[in-house]
Amino acid sequence: MASIKQFDRFAFVVGAPRCGTTAIARFLAKHPEIAFSAVKEPHFFSQHDLRGLSKRKLEQIVEDEYLDRFFAGLGEGSRIGGDGSVSYLYTPEQMEAILRLWPESRFIVAVRDPLAMLPSLHQRLIYIGDETLCDFQDAWAATPDRAAGRKIPRSCVDPRWLRYDEAGRLATYVERLFATVGRERCLVVVFDDLVADPAGQGNRILDFLGLEAFDSIELKPARSSSGVRSPWLQRVLKRPPKPLRTLFAGKHYMRRVAKPAKLPKNDGAAVEVVMSVRKRLIKWNRIPAADTSVPLHVQQDIRARLRDEVDRLGKLIGRDLSHWLQPAAGNSRLASPYE
Repeated sequence: MASIKQFDRFAFVVGAPRCGTTAIARFLAKHPEIAFSAVKEPHFFSQHDLRGLSKRKLEQIVEDEYLDRFFAGLGEGSRIGGDGSVSYLYTPEQMEAILRLWPESRFIVAVRDPLAMLPSLHQRLIYIGDETLCDFQDAWAATPDRAAGRKIPRSCVDPRWLRYDEAGRLATYVERLFATVGRERCLVVVFDDLVADPAGQGNRILDFLGLEAFDSIELKPARSSSGVRSPWLQRVLKRPPKPLRTLFAGKHYMRRVAKPAKLPKNDGAAVEVVMSVRKRLIKWNRIPAADTSVPLHVQQDIRARLRDEVDRLGKLIGRDLSHWLQPAAGNSRLASPYE
C-alpha cells in the first residue's frame, strides 16, 4: 500500500486543458525520480474538497482513496509523485490540502490562446464521450444553459468541463492558484513556446522541479485531436451506462470512478474478448480531426468575453500576449501534435 511518507513532494501538471499537458506529463513520467500516477488525470483533489479535515483524517483519505488507487504497485524508488489532472487549475483553493501533506510540491501551468484552446477542448470532450453537441458554435452558445444545470449530457462525468467560458478564464484561475500555493511553487508554460522549443521547455521544467536532465528523455508530441464516426458509439464505449461499465469501460475510467476494492478483475477469456472488441471498435470509430472553423461572430464573442483575461494573464506572467484572440474570417484551427 502506498503511503504519504513514500513521497517527499509532488509535481502537478494542473492545466489548462489542450495546452500540451499530456506531452509534459509523459515527459515527466519517463524521469527515473518521478512516480507518475497510473492514470494521467486522477482529478482526485478537484473532486474532493479536503480542506478542514484533521491531519489524521486527511492522510487516511489520501492514502486509501488516492495513493492506493493511483500509485499502488509503482514501487518506492521514486520520491517525487506525478499527477497530470488539468481540472486542478479550476479548483485552486482545494490545492491547500496538497501543501499540508507535501509542502514542497510544485505546480506546472500550461496556457494557450483561447481561440485555439476552446475548440480543441470541445473536440476532445466529444472524443471521450462527455460532449453531445458536435458543433462548437452550438456548444459555446449553450454555456448559459449549462451554467444553470441544463443541457448536461447523461454521459458527462463532470459538467464543469462543459463551461467553455470558464475554461478560457486563464488569468482568473492562474491568479487564484498563485494566491493559494504561492507563485514560487508555480511554473507557467506558454503553448507557443512549447511548440517552438520543446527541448528548451523540457529543460526549463526539469530545472524548476530540481531534477537532472537526461539525453534519453525528450519532450515529444503526445497526441493531436481525433474525430469520431459515431458520437453515440463513442459515448457507449468511453462513458458507458452504469449497468454496462464492467463490460465496456476502459481500465483508466474505472480506476477513476470505482473504489479500489471494487475494481473489476480484468482477467479471464471472456473479459479479454470484450476488451479486444472494444479496442477494435474505438480504433474503427476514430477518424482524423477536421479543421475546426469557428464562425467570425463566435470568435468575436469569445474575444469580447476573454480579452480582459488575456491582458491580465500577460501582466501576471510578464508576456506580451496581444497576438492572442485575433479573430479572422475563415479562421481554421489546425490540430497541434502537442495537444
